[in-house]
Amino acid sequence: MFKFFETLVDPYCDHLDEDVPPTKLWPFMARYMRPFRSVFVAATLMSIVVAAVEIGLIAYMGRIVDLLAKEPTQVWADHGSELIIVALVVLFIRPLLQAVDVLILNNTVLPNLGTLIRWRAHKHVLRQSVGWFENDFAGRIANRIMQTPPAAGEAVFQVFDAITFSLAYLIGAAILLMDADPRLLLPMLAWIVLYGCLVKWTVKRVGPASKAASDARSKVTGRVVDAYTNIHSVKLFAHNNRELEYAKESIEESRQTFQVEMRIFTLMDFMLVVLNGLLIVAVVGWAIWLWMQGSASVGVVAAATALTLRLNAMTGWIMWALTSFFRQLGVVAEGMETIAQPIDLVDSPAAKSLQMSDGKLEIQNLSHHYGRGSGGLDQISLTINPGEKIGLIGRSGAGKSTLVKLLLRFYDVESGRILIDGQDISQVRQDSLRDVIGMVQQDSSLLHRSVRDNILYGRPDASEDDMIAAAKKAEAHEFIGDLQDPEGRQGYEAHVGERGVKLSGGQRQRITLARVILKDAPILLLDEATSALDSEVEAAIQETLYGMMQGKTVIAIAHRLSTIAQMDRILVLDQGHIVEQGTHSELLGLGGVYAGFWQRQSGGFLNADEAAE
Repeated sequence: MFKFFETLVDPYCDHLDEDVPPTKLWPFMARYMRPFRSVFVAATLMSIVVAAVEIGLIAYMGRIVDLLAKEPTQVWADHGSELIIVALVVLFIRPLLQAVDVLILNNTVLPNLGTLIRWRAHKHVLRQSVGWFENDFAGRIANRIMQTPPAAGEAVFQVFDAITFSLAYLIGAAILLMDADPRLLLPMLAWIVLYGCLVKWTVKRVGPASKAASDARSKVTGRVVDAYTNIHSVKLFAHNNRELEYAKESIEESRQTFQVEMRIFTLMDFMLVVLNGLLIVAVVGWAIWLWMQGSASVGVVAAATALTLRLNAMTGWIMWALTSFFRQLGVVAEGMETIAQPIDLVDSPAAKSLQMSDGKLEIQNLSHHYGRGSGGLDQISLTINPGEKIGLIGRSGAGKSTLVKLLLRFYDVESGRILIDGQDISQVRQDSLRDVIGMVQQDSSLLHRSVRDNILYGRPDASEDDMIAAAKKAEAHEFIGDLQDPEGRQGYEAHVGERGVKLSGGQRQRITLARVILKDAPILLLDEATSALDSEVEAAIQETLYGMMQGKTVIAIAHRLSTIAQMDRILVLDQGHIVEQGTHSELLGLGGVYAGFWQRQSGGFLNADEAAE
């Protein structure tokens, strides 16, 4: 039974990815709820049926009170079958209806709707560009991905569990009172108007208050996760107290916004008690007055009393459900600030997979200033022939990393073009572009998974022998065999910690190298690929690197000039321009910028301060 309801909707069903999602709340919600339309119809009908049964029971209680005025033997003789049928309905039909209603909400809607939203939201966010992630806290992004689905699920749950049910219940109550005596409907209608005013007052305030509180909670999460992610820096500079104060600022803001939200609920509760008192006195008092005038039976008074007491008990729940509904919508609206952002770097509609042949790179009049009008690259033109090895040097901010990011299409160029084998990279699928490029970064962060998973990230379908061979080439196999994590996993099964923190910088870089060796892409980008290695290991890996480069088009960024001295050509970048290029010996002969760098090296590194002078 559970399985049937749990599988009515597939949260991973196919859907069309939207580069520009709806930015309005209701269209945004509707986008995720399309697979649930038939389920929502069923939930609505079941809420109405359940409410009708509850009203029917109260009405029948009034009838029982009237029947009790007769002789007991006559009641059983005349109405025994009726009482048995009602008893069977209460014992069997009513629980069955309630069960179906609850199964639809608890086992079909809540688990699957939250899963669907979280899956699609995560999928959407993963499609965002690197630059998009650089402009926000990872913790805040993750928090919104995690808190939006349950908030949306809770909002939908309240619609069918409380709002639809309560509307059906109020309509049924009005019909019941009108059927007993139309005059009993008047005090209830007056109460409904006042209750509606209270709902409007509450809803108008609770939505913005909830969004503000949710924003504040996300800020707390972002700051706390930022401290945990950079815990080495926090400890290194002994800034525990500074981080506490930084977090306290957002925690206090969260407390104050939550206080504002709770004040609304306190006022709502007080006004609701007053309104419910008026309802009880008005309806029950009028029913008693009608009975005293001989216009109503004792059963009518009993039914009216039971109904108002039931409404008195329900109104607090209904109001809380309504405010919870709008509170959760506030959380969803806050999550939309991340989930509903358009994809800022997309494939063109006619994009095809990149077709690699030789590996020729052409950069034509390339400029990119990150929207600032300065910095980055300015009018760069360059041709890198198939299999050519290029060294790239320059002071910090000269544009080296910008060039690499543009080659990977982490950003779209502001002007100019980049071609690979004659194909404009802005017109090919991003994944196909990055499939043909292998990169070793200076910041060799790893996934918080096993060593095996991290190496196989380069080529997931690689064999065990291929993976181990790559690790051996990267001088990593020996130390991997000695690894053991706190859970007792050893060797290639050992987990490396968040961003690889359980390993030394050199160990992380060697695993990163193994991953790129395994990928074996035709274009190779090296950004300080050996910067974290000691001299002995670097010497061993240099041979591996030069072996990797054979037959590939290579761009290597280095401050340690000796690592690129054997390149086919060396480019010197300065303030976004190529100011010199040639072989190592040719550049030394020029006596220019490169020669100055070479002379100012200390231990093989570029002395940036002296160079700047």
